[in-house]
Amino acid sequence: MSKRVLRAALAALALLAASTLPARAEIRITDDRNATVRLKAPPQRIVTLLPSLTETVCELGGCARLVGVDRHSNHPAAVRSLPRTGGLEDANVEMIVSLRPDVVLLALSSRVIDRLEALGIKVVALEPRAYEDVQRMAVKVAQLLGGPDAAADGERLWRRIEAQVGAAAQSVPPAARGMRAYYEVDSAPYAAGESSFIGQTLARLGVRNIVPAAMGPFPKLNPEFVVRADPQVVMLSSRNAVNLATRPGWERIDALRRQRVCRFRDAEVDVLSRPGPRMGEAAQILARCLRELVPAEGRQP
Repeated sequence: MSKRVLRAALAALALLAASTLPARAEIRITDDRNATVRLKAPPQRIVTLLPSLTETVCELGGCARLVGVDRHSNHPAAVRSLPRTGGLEDANVEMIVSLRPDVVLLALSSRVIDRLEALGIKVVALEPRAYEDVQRMAVKVAQLLGGPDAAADGERLWRRIEAQVGAAAQSVPPAARGMRAYYEVDSAPYAAGESSFIGQTLARLGVRNIVPAAMGPFPKLNPEFVVRADPQVVMLSSRNAVNLATRPGWERIDALRRQRVCRFRDAEVDVLSRPGPRMGEAAQILARCLRELVPAEGRQP
């Protein structure tokens, strides 16, 4: 066989092989705006504008595709060297455009959705506020990243989170179950209500949230509300706990009188405040707090 005939034969085989390869399926995601976002292929350049979205992308194996993140994203360590594109209220559109993203993942409440779309940038808006939102987010991000079994990847992540929360719940001493708890997210004060993902974790651990679901996931409270509710456990950041006893009327609160206050370090607050892959770890932090405040052999007064 001559070299010319051999080259022709090899070229024909290459064309045949190429023609039999499966076409890259279009990615279609319906986000929390109920908008359908279409991508011709799995995105290779991703910008995230919410820490929980950053962590979800990385947990599902897409960390290497991130080209920019919001200023608060700090986990895993690999994202800390990425360009910072601002926050929820002040995302830097010019910087985002310069990063040439295939897609931007952001919160439904982000102010830059319309501006980015007007510039031709694909946007997927996901707002994780409760457990069901986190489960949906895991599945949708997995689908966005592509892969032979994308939806199952998202469900596996969710089942792992659920298993970790369940294990944390099993470790809570019986004496802590049913205790009235107040979780402060900001000293204004803003609290985590029953309908928030933090409130749902507290419920799974068996404690009673003093902030009912009817008040919303993260309501701003009248300080007197907390005094009247008289929580038996108070949970808040170490920063917010400074001069806690000097708040008007707080010296009468059962949790302060019995010194049942959980003070979380900054790194723990990051874990606790992000509705994403580390929710199981957050449940373990809360459960550890309850074990330390209410020994297993103790009895609830």
